[in-house]
Amino acid sequence: MRIQLRYFASIREAIGHGSETVDTEASTLAALRDELVARGAGHAEALARGRAVRVSLNQTMADESASLQDGAEVAFFPPVTGG
Repeated sequence: MRIQLRYFASIREAIGHGSETVDTEASTLAALRDELVARGAGHAEALARGRAVRVSLNQTMADESASLQDGAEVAFFPPVTGG
């Protein structure tokens, strides 16, 4: 399936761009994250397990167990705190 990825803040900086369209075999957000980490370089650094990363699916905050569908938009961003 083909999905649209968006990256924000420090994740965008580590990866080097703010968005991309990818073909994936991943069925969940967790599997997609693992697939992206396996790319290495910026993706591995920014999305590594153990790093705090928030994920939205079609502009709604989602748990990594959420299922992916063709044409989905997935956004990754670091947690944000206010003050």
